[in-house]
Amino acid sequence: MSGHSKWANIKRKKAKVDEAKGATFSRLTKDVASAARQGGGNPDTNFKLRLAIAKAKEQNVPTANIERAILRATGQMQGVTYEEGIYEGYGPGGAALLLEILTDNRNRTAGEVRHLFSRHGGTLSESGSVLWMFEQKGRLSVPKSAALSEEALLEAVLEAGGEDLGGDDEEWEVITAADTLDVVHRALEDAGITIDAASLVRVPSTTVEVLGPDQDRLLRLMELLEEHDDVQRVYTNALFADDDGDA
Repeated sequence: MSGHSKWANIKRKKAKVDEAKGATFSRLTKDVASAARQGGGNPDTNFKLRLAIAKAKEQNVPTANIERAILRATGQMQGVTYEEGIYEGYGPGGAALLLEILTDNRNRTAGEVRHLFSRHGGTLSESGSVLWMFEQKGRLSVPKSAALSEEALLEAVLEAGGEDLGGDDEEWEVITAADTLDVVHRALEDAGITIDAASLVRVPSTTVEVLGPDQDRLLRLMELLEEHDDVQRVYTNALFADDDGDA
């Protein structure tokens, strides 16, 4: 976990800025719309939609915005149609980058993302060049202030069907198979464990250490990609040095 904590900490700080700028609202409502379009507008039978709604409400997205996004996605209201996609590439230091995008104009988005890659030492590559390195998993965030001891939490995670437990200074990270996220989530809540957030993520199967100037350039590229309106999530297989210099 330590190798990724620098990027995790940057994203946590940036999320507060994004919320103030309204970027988070737009991104989360697009997530809701995408989930509803794929699996229907009923969160009781569409787990991905239920996750998207929960994340939107955590960031205080108005209920009316969420409902409109669902209605538009299910064809009950006219509106913009978004298309999902995956962009793959490499950044400074040879780090793989995987982007989940949601756009109403694929050509525009591709051109803008390609420009960011080329301007900041990266290369946008062909489909399939990077995706194979990442496996979709479930992720649950458990605050350390409210959690059990590491040993007790790990035991509860394994009993619930989870796969792994990691963490940083602020939270525990529970990893599950993608198709068991809902089951593990419910089991941990039933055991009295506080869950701050639940999401589907992509975990790299191999990693590469990125240090020095390449690390700074890669972090800058990832920040700019995260800030793009059509980029929903950015994943990398890079290991970053922590503040004490350890990767």
